Amino acid sequence: MPNIFKKETVENYKRADAVLRRTLRARDLVALGIGAVIGTGIFILPGHEAAEHAGPAVAIAFLLAAIVSGMVGMAYAEFSSAMPVAGSAYSFGAVIYGEVVGWILGWALILEYFLAVSAEATGFAAYFNNNILAALGIELPQFLKAGPLEGGVVNLTAVLIVLVVSFIISKGTQMSKVIENMAVLVKVAIIVLFIIVGIFYINKANYVPFYPEQFHSEPFGLGGISTAAATVFFAFIGFDALAANSAETIDPEKNVIRGILGTVVVSVVLYVAFSLVLTGIVNYKELGVDDPAAYALQVIHLDAWNKLITLGALVGIFTAMITMSFGGSRLVYALGRDGLLPKKLGTVKGKGVVPMNALLIATVIQAFFAGMVPLTDLASLINAGTLLAFIFISFGIIPLRKRKDIVNNGFKVPLYPVFPVVAGLFSLYFLVMLPRFTQFSVGAWILLGLVVYFAYGLHHSKLQKR
Repeated sequence: MPNIFKKETVENYKRADAVLRRTLRARDLVALGIGAVIGTGIFILPGHEAAEHAGPAVAIAFLLAAIVSGMVGMAYAEFSSAMPVAGSAYSFGAVIYGEVVGWILGWALILEYFLAVSAEATGFAAYFNNNILAALGIELPQFLKAGPLEGGVVNLTAVLIVLVVSFIISKGTQMSKVIENMAVLVKVAIIVLFIIVGIFYINKANYVPFYPEQFHSEPFGLGGISTAAATVFFAFIGFDALAANSAETIDPEKNVIRGILGTVVVSVVLYVAFSLVLTGIVNYKELGVDDPAAYALQVIHLDAWNKLITLGALVGIFTAMITMSFGGSRLVYALGRDGLLPKKLGTVKGKGVVPMNALLIATVIQAFFAGMVPLTDLASLINAGTLLAFIFISFGIIPLRKRKDIVNNGFKVPLYPVFPVVAGLFSLYFLVMLPRFTQFSVGAWILLGLVVYFAYGLHHSKLQKR
């Protein structure tokens, strides 16, 4: 019987990742992080969660999610400092917990990354079809605007934008970095303008009640806010993507934590302010739409600003897709590198030194889900994978500190062990607060992953062969 808890070494990962180029600096990581966090999460989720779970208190839900994500982000930064390798939580788990746990985390993150890109693509399609094409007098037939679950055949716009993003990623980190850095400035500026202009149109009556009574479920009447916070963790998965790029980061011991903390500060300010302004302009009951910001500006008859916020949403979602596609392809590369998936997925090609086979597989799956599955179903599934990784990474700081063979001269989580334990417990709480169907679906995905591991990965694992 092979030892499924056999642990990988950091040195082996570093040797395997030596083919990847280190080109990313702290400012590039901040741009990637904001690119991931300020996407569908801010332009769509505040409306959905206000309407379905929290009312105007959705701003509190975002604040809670941001605080917990910030603490977990510091755990990711310590791991990246100690192990600047590709694969993020998968690689960290394989070193600290053993191969089978690393595989489970990797398998959960495959779901997270792939569906995140698909969810961003459906959000992009909603803004593009409802605003850009409509303004041009173009109306796509219904069967090309939605997948089978919504009465159509395929969401064509969502599929096409996935293909465009994958083309950009295939050109290497340099091209992706330039586009990301420019686009982040544009979308942050547009969000700030929305907040400033929207303040003058806030109707205070829309804040009453701030946390509607129908959402007061267990525990302690905070069930609605807790479920909303658990759902909007989808907005903060950029931290894992930053860690996934450790092997391509210059001086990761310092730059990863700068990237994560910079992302946290910017995102929490924008999310909370955006949510408060949005729910102040329009009553929360009307915000269950896929383009709430554009809808809010239509309500107050600011048509010119509506076009601007649509541009910001499209740029924001587009850059979020770049970051998530980047991280997902690197994760598949890492699994192929270690033999747990076919070894061709662990190879790199071209002048940009890109894992092309991994990117191709990721593109096909992402395009399929973007074209076929509605946004809300995708978002709920993403959160479970995110929170599962958050739990293991937070608690993993404790065994990491005890490993004498892993030297870390860079960043370490402050207030150890309090911060890691608190972050892990909160992540576990929010995982429990997710809808039961989501928990069941992800449980089924993990079981499928174990079947793949024991049927294929265990027999082809390079670690097991050593």
